[in-house]
Amino acid sequence: MLERIQLLRNMGQFDSVDGGAQLPFARLTLIYAENGRGKTTLASIFRSLSTGSASLVLERHRLGAANPPHIVLGVTAGVAQFHNGAWAAPMPEIAIFDDAFVAANVCSGVEIDAGHRQNLHELILGSQGVVLNAALHGHVQRIEEHNRALTQKNNAIPAVARGGMAVDDFCALPANPDIDAAIEAAERNLAAGQSVEAIRQREAFQALSLPAFAPDALNELLVRTLPDLEAEAATRIRNHLRNLGNGGETWVADGMGLVEGASNEHDHRVCPFCAQDLAGSDLIAHYQAYFSDAYRGLRNAISEVGENINTMHGGDITATFEHAVHIAKENQAFWNAFTEIPEVLIDTTFVLECWIAARDAVLTTLRAKAAAPLEHMELSEGSLTAIRAYGACRDDVIALSNALQATNPTIAFVKQQAAAANLAALAADLTRLQAIRTRYSDPISGLCQDYLDEKAAKTVTENLRSQARATLDNYRQNTFPAYEVAINTYLQRFNAGFRLASVNPVNNRGGSSCNYNVVINNVPVALLADAGPAFRNTLSAGDRNTLALAFFFASLDQDPQLDQKIVVIDDPMTSLDEHRSLTTVQEMRRLLMRVHQVIVLSHSKPFLCQLWDGADTAARQAILIHREGTGSNLAAWDVNQDCITEHDRRHALVSAYLHAADPMTERRVAAALRHILEAFMRVAYPAPFPPGTLLGPFLGICLQRVGQLNQILSQVDIDEVRAILAYANRFHHDTNPAYELAAINDQELSHFCGRVLAFTKRG
Repeated sequence: MLERIQLLRNMGQFDSVDGGAQLPFARLTLIYAENGRGKTTLASIFRSLSTGSASLVLERHRLGAANPPHIVLGVTAGVAQFHNGAWAAPMPEIAIFDDAFVAANVCSGVEIDAGHRQNLHELILGSQGVVLNAALHGHVQRIEEHNRALTQKNNAIPAVARGGMAVDDFCALPANPDIDAAIEAAERNLAAGQSVEAIRQREAFQALSLPAFAPDALNELLVRTLPDLEAEAATRIRNHLRNLGNGGETWVADGMGLVEGASNEHDHRVCPFCAQDLAGSDLIAHYQAYFSDAYRGLRNAISEVGENINTMHGGDITATFEHAVHIAKENQAFWNAFTEIPEVLIDTTFVLECWIAARDAVLTTLRAKAAAPLEHMELSEGSLTAIRAYGACRDDVIALSNALQATNPTIAFVKQQAAAANLAALAADLTRLQAIRTRYSDPISGLCQDYLDEKAAKTVTENLRSQARATLDNYRQNTFPAYEVAINTYLQRFNAGFRLASVNPVNNRGGSSCNYNVVINNVPVALLADAGPAFRNTLSAGDRNTLALAFFFASLDQDPQLDQKIVVIDDPMTSLDEHRSLTTVQEMRRLLMRVHQVIVLSHSKPFLCQLWDGADTAARQAILIHREGTGSNLAAWDVNQDCITEHDRRHALVSAYLHAADPMTERRVAAALRHILEAFMRVAYPAPFPPGTLLGPFLGICLQRVGQLNQILSQVDIDEVRAILAYANRFHHDTNPAYELAAINDQELSHFCGRVLAFTKRG
C-alpha cells in the first residue's frame, strides 16, 4: 500500500516538497489539483514505480534544477526511493489509468495503430497470459535476431564465390572428396563438347616402334668360319691377304673369278694380271678352297645382314620415327584436354644417338667380318653396351606406345560423347562442381558453416515459437471471449452508445495483436478504413475515453490478484460526457471494495466530491496540490467545504439569519433571496425555466397557463412569488442600480426570509 509522499525533489512543479510526509494515504485517497499543478507528474511517478522505468521520472526533471530527481514514497514495507536515476525495486501491483494508458491501448489522438492493438492484447491476457505472450514475443524477437544475423552472414559470403547461386543453395552443396578430379573431367567433357569437329577429325594413337638388334644372331654370324678349309691353307691365305693390306681379300676374291676364266693355249689357267701360268702356283689351290661356295655364302650372309641393318636402321627410318613421335606428342596434347593421356616423354635426340651408336657399332663389326669372313669375331663389349642402351630406349618406346594405344577406347568414347554433347548441361555441371570446390575452400567453408549454424538455430527457435504460440492460443480461447463480455458490461454501465464485437487475438510477425469491431446501431465499424465509417470518425473523444476506462476495468476483472492491486486513476472525467459521471463514480466505489487501495487524481471537484460522499470516513483521505511560489506543494484538502454548493451556502445563510439576526450579514441575506427562488425554480420546473431564464418572464408564462392542463403555478403561488420578488429585487443589481444603498429592516427581512424558505419547501 502507498502510505504517503515523503519527498518530491526536482520533479515537474515540485521543487523540494516534504509536506506530504504529514498526509497519510488511505484506502481511498483523492488528490485534487488544477490543471498544470502536478497531477500528471504524480501519475508518471506511480507508473514509473510500477514498471521500474526510470525514463518516466527523468523526462519530468524540473526545468532549471541543478540536481537530479529524488523521490521518497512511504509504502507498507518501508520506503520506495528513486535515487541516482533508479528505483530500488518496482511495485508491479500498481495499476494505472491515465493518458498514457489511453494512448498505449486505445489510440493516440484519433488513430489506432499496430502498437495499440499489441498493447491491448497484453492487457486482455492479464499477468499469466503476459508471461506466455512474453515467451512467445521473446522467441519472435530471437527470430528477428536470427534474421539479422543471417543477413549479415549471408552478405559475408561473397556473391562472386557463389557464382550467382542463392546462399541457401550454395551452402547446401554436398561435399565431394574427389572434387578436383571431377572438375577436371567436367572441364574435359565441356571442352570436348565445344570441340566436336576437331575431335571428329582427330585420329587415335598409332603404334610407335623401333627395329631391334639381335646381338645373339649377329654373334652367331660373326663367329662363323669354314671348318673344312685346311688350316695351313687358311693360314697361308690369311697371311698373304694380310700382306696385301686393306681390301686385299676382296681384291683377291674378285681376281679368282678372273682366274677361273683365263687360260693359255695349253689350257692352263693364267694370272689375269701378268698372264703367267698358274699351274705351278701352290696358292691357287688354297685360294680355290678359301673362296669356295661356302665362303661366298658366308660373305653373302654377312652382306645381307649388313644390308638389313641399313634398311631397318638407316635412311628415312629415323626421320619416320621422329615424325611419329611428333604426331604422338600432338595427339597427346590434344586428347589430354578431354581425357587422361600419358605424357609423351621421348627424347628423340637421345634415342637417335643411342640408335645410331648401336647401328654404327654393329655395322662396323659387320664390315670387319665382311673384310675377313673367316676371322672369328664377336660383338665387342662397347657394341653390346650401345645395343643395350638402344634396347632400353626401344623398350620405353614400346611401353609408351602400348600406354597410348590403351587410351584409344576412351578416345572413342570421347568422340561419341562429343557428338551427342549438351553444352548447356555440361557447362552447368562444371559450374556446380566449381561451386562445390569453392564452397568447401577456406575461408568460404567457415562462412557457410556459420550461416548454416545460424539457420539451424533459427529453426530451433521457430519450433519454440510454434510451441509457445500453441500454448498461448489455448489460453486465449477462454480469455478473449470473457474479456469481450466484461468490456461490454462496463460500456453498458457507462451508458455508452456502442459496444464491441469480434474481440479476437491476431498472430502476426511481430508476435500477437488484438482486433475488434465497434458496433454502433448494430452496425460493425472497422478500426481502420480508407473511406467511410471507422473508429476515428465515429467515436467522440468522450467515447474513446469511456472505451479506455472500460478496457481498464475489464482488465482488472481478469487479474487473479485483484485484491492486492493499488489502482491509480488520473482524471477519469477528461472528455467524459456529463451523463457518465455518476456511473463512473459508481464503478469506482464498486472497485474500491475489491482492491487493496484506490488513488484518484482529478481537476474536477464535483467528481471527487461524489466519490468522497458515501465513502467510509475511516478509510478516506483527500490531498490538495496547490501553488506555492513558482512551484506546487501538498496540503490537506477539506472536501466537505468544497462539496457545499453556492445554493447550499445561501440557504444556510438565510436559515442562520432567521435563527439569530446578524447585522454583518443582513445585506448578503437580502441579496440571496432572489437566487434561492431561481435555484428552486430551475430544479422544480426545468423545462419552462431553462438556464438563463429570468423570473419575470417565467411568471408571465405561468400566468398564461393558469387553469389549463399544462398549468405550472397556481394563481396563489404566482402572487406569492411576485410579492417576494417585489422585496428581493430591491437588493439585486439587475433591478435596482442603488441596491447597495437600499435600507434594510430586520423585521421585514426576517419576514421575507421565512416566506422564501417556506415556498421552496413546497412539493
